[in-house]
Amino acid sequence: MSELELRKGNVREYDEQSLGYPHGLCNKIRSSSSSSSSSSLSFSSITTNPNPNYLPGRMIKLFKVKEKQRELAENSNGKPPVKKQSAGELRLHKDISELNLPKTCNIAFPNGKDDLMNFEVTIRPDDGYYLGGTFTFTFQISSIYPHEAPKVKCKTKVYHPNIDLDGNVCLNILREDWKPVLNINTIIYGLYHLFTEPNHEDPLNREAAAVLRDNPKMFESNVRRAMAGGYVGQTFFTRCI
Repeated sequence: MSELELRKGNVREYDEQSLGYPHGLCNKIRSSSSSSSSSSLSFSSITTNPNPNYLPGRMIKLFKVKEKQRELAENSNGKPPVKKQSAGELRLHKDISELNLPKTCNIAFPNGKDDLMNFEVTIRPDDGYYLGGTFTFTFQISSIYPHEAPKVKCKTKVYHPNIDLDGNVCLNILREDWKPVLNINTIIYGLYHLFTEPNHEDPLNREAAAVLRDNPKMFESNVRRAMAGGYVGQTFFTRCI
């Protein structure tokens, strides 16, 4: 059949699926023909040899095959495919390149250059109760950073009102006050500030907070004992000084 003829009162019916047309097209043609006053309508654009790639499912499959072929061609030199960086990784690269830390703080990547989303920050306070101590924090950055704050924990067991014995940190910019405009540099300065000015008003370690509030001299003594390696109450602290 070279063309599909629709004649008034004698409409020839064809199976849409066998012709490969989108569902409902033949019905629309038949509907249009029934209301037409012409004795014969010719649709030269509708042939008996439709392109099978017209179907959406086949087109998607074809695109996937072409994409795979392109990837293989790009990697034909034998090198492993280059991993695409997430928005979080791109932003983290920017943050790291713009770090402006004091000499008392440094950053390290224990898993190497292939894992920049997990790193450590070491702080050595040069003032206050924790003078001379060394405290290490782990940073875990999500793929949606900076829309989600980094997860930060203290690896060093420390006697501190704002850091509990499991390493959880009470810092407002890591919780309710986090905003995407903040960065890694801001967080590190916030952590450093916890050691120079510990706060008893928003504690995670309530016992330490109570001592700091009621007896600062005893608090100082407890901090020095903990950093030297020893017991404070029933809790043992590893030396970090």
